[in-house]
Amino acid sequence: MNASPYDADMLVVGAGPAGVAAALMAASLNLRALVVESGPVGGKLHRVSALENVSGNWSTGPQLAEALAADLQRLQKAGRCRVVQGHAVKATGHDDRAELALADGRVFTSASIVVATGVTELAPSDLQWVTAPADFSASPLWRATPRELTGRTYVLGADRPLGTWLRAHPDSTTTLHVLCPPADRYKAAEVEDDGRVRLVPVSHAAISRPPYGDGWTVEVKGHDGIKTVYAATAVLNNLGSKPAGLAGLVSGEDGYCPPNQQHRRIRVAGDLRSARFQRIATAQGSGAEAVLGCYYETALRTTNGAAR
Repeated sequence: MNASPYDADMLVVGAGPAGVAAALMAASLNLRALVVESGPVGGKLHRVSALENVSGNWSTGPQLAEALAADLQRLQKAGRCRVVQGHAVKATGHDDRAELALADGRVFTSASIVVATGVTELAPSDLQWVTAPADFSASPLWRATPRELTGRTYVLGADRPLGTWLRAHPDSTTTLHVLCPPADRYKAAEVEDDGRVRLVPVSHAAISRPPYGDGWTVEVKGHDGIKTVYAATAVLNNLGSKPAGLAGLVSGEDGYCPPNQQHRRIRVAGDLRSARFQRIATAQGSGAEAVLGCYYETALRTTNGAAR
């Protein structure tokens, strides 16, 4: 391994649940891993206020993020991993190597790359069912506390962080008026029985400033075409996510990057794979599986080459 022409045997882009799982699996296979991350280890875990479907008795995202950071520190101390701060912009697969280019001009090479850059938040301007002024900026739901929501609160979208917020604040009496487009209806099923949620089916919502006073005016067009106007003290963003892929990846019409369509030296793990499997547990499993796939494919090529 020490005579390798690469900067690492395995490049891992992203240090969230999928990326750290990939680094741990690489180390267990005696592969030199280099992890590239532009932000804190754990990524969006720092925003997750309640965990219910992750094994290990974790109760909050920040707790798990701290544990992942400790995992990487342990690997680095043992000389089995290196973490580089930087913003990756392009992954390229070649016959004999994989390359990762960073925004600052650095380029790293390896036998394989696992891209686990996850997703980023959607804004109203990303969606056709919401219109809002250019200066409109909705704070994300996950950041809000019940103490701050003293008036009539509207939530744009019924994405799953809605359930996380409700579980994180079980004693909150705040009523959330959730504007729910058809695409979010299946996601809202897990919270529709919570008395603190008022689901408002919409085909279109227009946000504007009222003629007088503070807050917002929310004009909702229902599926039946009837328009209703509401006065909102606060409007929060819960619109969902969009993939944060790199140049060089193959993406589908929805922007996500199917693992089976990438170059053989590039693997995709975590939330970047699909909109349907965005869970911490599935991200961790996919990160480990991506490394194993690279490992066994390399072993197979080496064996076949030796046989010839």
